[in-house]
Amino acid sequence: MTKKIFKAIALVAGIMLIACLLIIVDCLYEYFCSVQENELKDMLDVASKAVSSDGSSFLTRLKSNRFRLTWIAADGSVIYDTQTGELENHMERAEVKEAMQNGEGESRRYSSTLMEKTIYYAKRLDDGTVLRISTSSATAGKLLLGMLRPIVIVLIAALVLSLIFADRLAKRIVEPLNGLDLDRPLENDAYEELSPLLNRINRQHMQIARQLEDLNKKKDEFEQITESMQEGLVLLDQKGTILSINKAARSLFLANEECIGKDFITIERSYGVISAIQQAVRSGHAEERMEQGGRIYQLDITRIESAAKPVGAVILSFDITEQENAEQNRREFTANVSHELKTPLQGIIGSAELIENGMVKPEDMPRFVGHIRTEAQRLVTLIADIIRLSQLDEGHELPMEGVDMLCVASDAAAQLKAAAEAKHISMSIEGEACTVYGARSLLYEVAYNLIDNAIKYNRENGMVDIKVSRENKKVKLTVSDTGIGIAPEHQQRIFERFYRVDKSHSKASGGTGLGLSIVKHAVQYHHGEIKLKSELNKGSEITVALPEMEQ
Repeated sequence: MTKKIFKAIALVAGIMLIACLLIIVDCLYEYFCSVQENELKDMLDVASKAVSSDGSSFLTRLKSNRFRLTWIAADGSVIYDTQTGELENHMERAEVKEAMQNGEGESRRYSSTLMEKTIYYAKRLDDGTVLRISTSSATAGKLLLGMLRPIVIVLIAALVLSLIFADRLAKRIVEPLNGLDLDRPLENDAYEELSPLLNRINRQHMQIARQLEDLNKKKDEFEQITESMQEGLVLLDQKGTILSINKAARSLFLANEECIGKDFITIERSYGVISAIQQAVRSGHAEERMEQGGRIYQLDITRIESAAKPVGAVILSFDITEQENAEQNRREFTANVSHELKTPLQGIIGSAELIENGMVKPEDMPRFVGHIRTEAQRLVTLIADIIRLSQLDEGHELPMEGVDMLCVASDAAAQLKAAAEAKHISMSIEGEACTVYGARSLLYEVAYNLIDNAIKYNRENGMVDIKVSRENKKVKLTVSDTGIGIAPEHQQRIFERFYRVDKSHSKASGGTGLGLSIVKHAVQYHHGEIKLKSELNKGSEITVALPEMEQ
């Protein structure tokens, strides 16, 4: 407060002093300019009469350093000038041209470098010639510069006095106020006029203390509840300013606690979300979906009202990624299952109808019956795989035991030996006995499906290498082949159900299209990991890492 009083007095004094000086200089300057101009006009009238009667002889006798007279012929040439000899034609000079036309003329010319102005008055004589008088004077700026020293001295003196008086006055006013103890207002010995104020402050202190205690308690309860919520929660006022945002919401909108007090648009610029907030404020409720970090969120936005008037909005966000993925998987799975079941059934029905209608020759009967049996077996295998995936999805408990992965891999390779020989593919298996605690049937299917795929998608005379090893308390089963390989854009999706690299559901390679999906779920069931390395037209390598059984 002292500084404010101090600065205010000094500023007012300085402004008033400068304003007064400028006004005085301006008034004096205008006054003397008008006097000078009237004097010039009077002298021009006298000189014009003298020149009309005596001609240039009057001008030659005239001696003056203050004024300059120039006699100009009707064609603009200079007849005589009291200060300079030969001059250029003056017909284009403004004052001369005006005098030629109207009888009298005037003009002013300024020199910014010399800070001077020159005043010209011209009068046309009876013989058509023009007599011009001129004089130079300082501009207001030059006059002000000439007075700069006394102005500065006066200004400094006024400011010093203002500072002294301001300092004294501010101290006298503020000193008692600075000594007030507002924490204990009733214990102050200050101005009598301050007693009502101090009593009111004391009552407010007591009321505020009680309110703060209640507010802090409610705030702590609110923060503990909202911070532990899995759902995101954002409270906005009517202008869209963030009042509160919990941990889940900060993670969703990539914000921090510093966003509180700022406009919501500073952390989320999505047009859909902003429009949903505006709609909720208008209609009471709105919903919007958004994606962030590969996750899908449902935003429920509700208007907050007080006394039947909207005062803000609350945003609740729910992570619906799993539901969306499950729904998408369900739709895709239903479509794929329908297709995969329909294909063998159509083959069975077609062959059965041909047999039923007597359109099959006796010698072709074994082939059609064999086709029906093959398609039926394929249907049974598909249904078994679907049931197995369903069990894995639902997390059914399976009998667990210590399983030697080298033994399981050897059994699976022996089972597929005939299929490998049919394509002239050589298989090799190496490694050490490594025990995993798991479901033997699932681990067998993992090894079987990996080796089966390595054979199916291999080349004639290719190779399949199977290796079981132990590393960092992990048991690794690695199956590599020299087959057709997998393009990079397909490598992330080959473990999806019914996914085919060629996007078809043909029977060219056999199988149900669920083998690698069963491998993925079986490995997840055992808390393991799968890694794929593949290069198109060069082969693939799939490694399954499972936790080693503790001895």
